[in-house]
Amino acid sequence: MPRTPEGVLALACDLKREGPRRTAAQIAEILATTKQMAVSSRTLQRHFARLGLHRDASGPRTVFGRFEADAPNDLWTGDALHGPTIGALRSILFCFIDDHSRLLTGYRWGSMEDSLRLEAALRKGLAARGIPGRAYVDNGSPFASKRLLRACATLGIKLSHSAPGRPAGRGKIERVFRTVREQFLVEIELRGVADLDELNRLFQAWVEVVYHRRPHSETGDAPIDRFLSQGPPALPTPADLREAFLWSEHRTVTKTATASLFGNTYEVEQVLAGAKVELVFDPFDLTEIRVRYQGREVGRAVPTVIHRQVHPEARPETPTAPKPRTGIDYLSVIEARFIDQTRRGIPYGTLGEAADGNTTSSTGDGDGNEGEAS
Repeated sequence: MPRTPEGVLALACDLKREGPRRTAAQIAEILATTKQMAVSSRTLQRHFARLGLHRDASGPRTVFGRFEADAPNDLWTGDALHGPTIGALRSILFCFIDDHSRLLTGYRWGSMEDSLRLEAALRKGLAARGIPGRAYVDNGSPFASKRLLRACATLGIKLSHSAPGRPAGRGKIERVFRTVREQFLVEIELRGVADLDELNRLFQAWVEVVYHRRPHSETGDAPIDRFLSQGPPALPTPADLREAFLWSEHRTVTKTATASLFGNTYEVEQVLAGAKVELVFDPFDLTEIRVRYQGREVGRAVPTVIHRQVHPEARPETPTAPKPRTGIDYLSVIEARFIDQTRRGIPYGTLGEAADGNTTSSTGDGDGNEGEAS
């Protein structure tokens, strides 16, 4: 059996000490990618154990069931992972995996754990990987939103949620998240990123170049190969996706044929007075509202009073930039003045004595009593 060169093992140890959370498999991948050094992860594990560098597990491994969907796009599982803090904000990864192939179908890092960021990850996956028959998700508020339910119903996706507490059936995505932490986030922590755009670019590169093309430990196949084993999936049209991810609210039309939405007022058809209608819209544009009654399109709502252009929950990815600081450093100015005046000979050290009455007056008699006027 060929012996692994000492230089390779030494470099592997340096990588382990630099990032203690790196696994042997991750370090083997780094060596192969950056140095073209082929080394077995098992060899590195044994070497790290001999030197006391083996990874200290954070707790007992959880054993999950062995259920597996029969074919690609039969079942997607979705969840969220908390990642590094970028600036002042904690990054959140919304991710969906295909149960059969372990392919990451839709994923996106954002700055808020809300339905808008979840929808962005799912929409990206649907556009690139097709429509699943079922989606199994967490029971957190973004996954339980009426908007996600509407999107899935529009596209014919059966949506189900895991039970509160310790969920069963999401073991595969938990395992994927562990891989993300051990092989991607550990590198991000060492490297650093400037913003979410850079984090998303690096993550997409890692997913498509490394994770999707490396044989999976359970299936034995690369996720992308297994996902495409039955041919490319049918993709939804842009029009179908747009319809699925519109938001809607139900309102009762007034006697004067108007409806209100988040402080805005709209005119609708007179015949709808007193009826309960569905107002359908893009959350980022409240000036374009479509009206539906009993499932049928019945025209558009004409805005008459517009106080809000955007839905209150359609928050931007990053908060509004704070007002620039004045740049005035008051204490530094005071310090500079003190230094300047000290150089000009002002005896600051004796000023306190005069204030306490410990110095004699120029008109005093030498024993602390004031002299008489001549």
